[in-house]
Amino acid sequence: MGGIMDGTKQQRRGNTRQRIQDVALGLFAEQGYEKTSLREIAERLDVTKAALYYHFKTKEEILVSIFEDRTQPILDLIEWGRQQPHTLETKKEIVRRYSEVLAGATPLFRFMQENQATVRELRVGETFKDRMHGLREIIVDPDSDLVDQVRCVSALFTMHAGMFLLQDLDATSEEKRKAVLDVATDLVTQAHKGA
Repeated sequence: MGGIMDGTKQQRRGNTRQRIQDVALGLFAEQGYEKTSLREIAERLDVTKAALYYHFKTKEEILVSIFEDRTQPILDLIEWGRQQPHTLETKKEIVRRYSEVLAGATPLFRFMQENQATVRELRVGETFKDRMHGLREIIVDPDSDLVDQVRCVSALFTMHAGMFLLQDLDATSEEKRKAVLDVATDLVTQAHKGA
């Protein structure tokens, strides 16, 4: 019986952590990271500041946890990619999976885009840069010419830009995501042909 109770307690703690992350990310996006206080996060959650401190001591801890949880699929993708042959099919799959990661973490990436100066100052900025370098390592053929290397890196950034710069186009989110994915896949395909 104790195991069931412990599991339920852990699930509630996980749900609370998720709620804190969701509310904090919403506030960070709405009014900016710097202008959001722990007190405001606690108020929006309708909990005491002490209850919030039980899970997170600082705003940066909250942001780091959001970043780590929602970008874990990038690490998983990098690990998977390192174990695959350096083929066009692997590169296409990396681009496809990365598109899904971005779609699943849109609020986080939107926050990062709109708060670039803050992100650079916090350790999540360095961590994100490391993850982008990891993606670059598995998608770029180091023996290809510079233009083809740039094409592969541009495929990744095409997907980032597509999240933000296409918001006002007359298409559904899924149609825009597919169009961006098609362009990114085309860049990788062109680069692979040149290799």
